[in-house]
Amino acid sequence: QVQVMESGGGLVQPGGSLTLSCVVAGDFFNVKRTDWYRQPPNKERRWVAGISSLGTMHCGDSVKGRCTLFRHNHNNTVTFQMGSLRPEDTATYFCTVKIGSDDFWGQGIQVTVSS
Repeated sequence: QVQVMESGGGLVQPGGSLTLSCVVAGDFFNVKRTDWYRQPPNKERRWVAGISSLGTMHCGDSVKGRCTLFRHNHNNTVTFQMGSLRPEDTATYFCTVKIGSDDFWGQGIQVTVSS
């Protein structure tokens, strides 16, 4: 049984930074890839960034230049750092991991960028 849990969300002022964490309970060793999606209010969920099992990182256009991801094998965690936050970054952020052909999703965590 694999469980995915996000943490680190909350209220951040514009221009600030935030680190989201994705903890995988279960088969972290076989996680091929970890991705982050976000869903703003009343909009569709979209891919934001991802990291492979080898640590290769990809950031989407919406966060390019202000996005960093790390895979921490010692504690089954992937962290997603975003800087220079803007109000349009406000969304529910979801972590998903791929193990084999299966995708496992977390429940999501709210990030609000506002003064």
